[in-house]
Amino acid sequence: MDIYRYTENLSLFVEIARCGSFSAVARRHGVNPSSIMRKIDMLEAVMKAPLFTRSTRGIHLTEIGDALFTRAVGVLEALNDMRDEIVSLNEEVTGTLRISCLPTFAKLHIFPWLPEFKSHYPDVDLVLDLVLDLTEQLEIPSIERLDAAVRIGKLKNSSLYATKIAHQTWIACASPRYIEQYGVPGGPTELPGHHILDKYHDPHSISWSRIIDTQGGEYRLYMRCNDFEALLKAAISGLGIVFLPNWVVGQDIKAGRLVNIFDDPQQKVDDIHFLRALPRMTPKLAVFLQFLRDNLTAVI
Repeated sequence: MDIYRYTENLSLFVEIARCGSFSAVARRHGVNPSSIMRKIDMLEAVMKAPLFTRSTRGIHLTEIGDALFTRAVGVLEALNDMRDEIVSLNEEVTGTLRISCLPTFAKLHIFPWLPEFKSHYPDVDLVLDLVLDLTEQLEIPSIERLDAAVRIGKLKNSSLYATKIAHQTWIACASPRYIEQYGVPGGPTELPGHHILDKYHDPHSISWSRIIDTQGGEYRLYMRCNDFEALLKAAISGLGIVFLPNWVVGQDIKAGRLVNIFDDPQQKVDDIHFLRALPRMTPKLAVFLQFLRDNLTAVI
């Protein structure tokens, strides 16, 4: 199978997996369902395995099909990104751009480079739809009426197109001032007696409660609040030890305002995604994504 037909069939496979129907995809392309099924048969022959289970009640991905879907989405996304980047060189970058993300993420990883972005693309009007949830939940919202959304963690909506832009890890850190005064714990077991700065509302157990028993009497919860940026500033001022994502503390660790005490003992890693509803990125979205990627790479 030549590379063009292979890519075309792979794209159809992803479309069918998202839609859950051969007929619906056939209608969308204006062809007979049998034509779509033949192309999937060809792809199954190349993969040497069935990709869908088919019955009168519908179609479902097989285990191999599910594995291919995960890989295929990334491959097709990379091809689309390449195309959009090249196309954008010959198109005007203008119009309103609506992006959703966590407030702390915007303050740390979008606001700092916006002046440079605006100097390059003055005709782009940016609207930031900040997720005003003080618990900073990492779930995926609807991105209707948005161009894109930055979200962290496992994707729950396979109908969205996702570009992976970074990884989130967790780091325990404190300021040099705090370390000089109270010393350095070698790990979670040495935290009793230290000043713990923790999230006040943590329903998803993403902070300290994931690795230590914060309800036990041996740990001193010196301060609690429900905002990542506030915890970051408290740690920099020397109030105690925080356990926060790398994208929150990375810049301050590099600058020496914080010291990495120990990494996440559970080694939890989550992907940071740039989500959109449409397969093709507009020029304004493509350049925004490039700025975001370049700056994330420089700080985490």
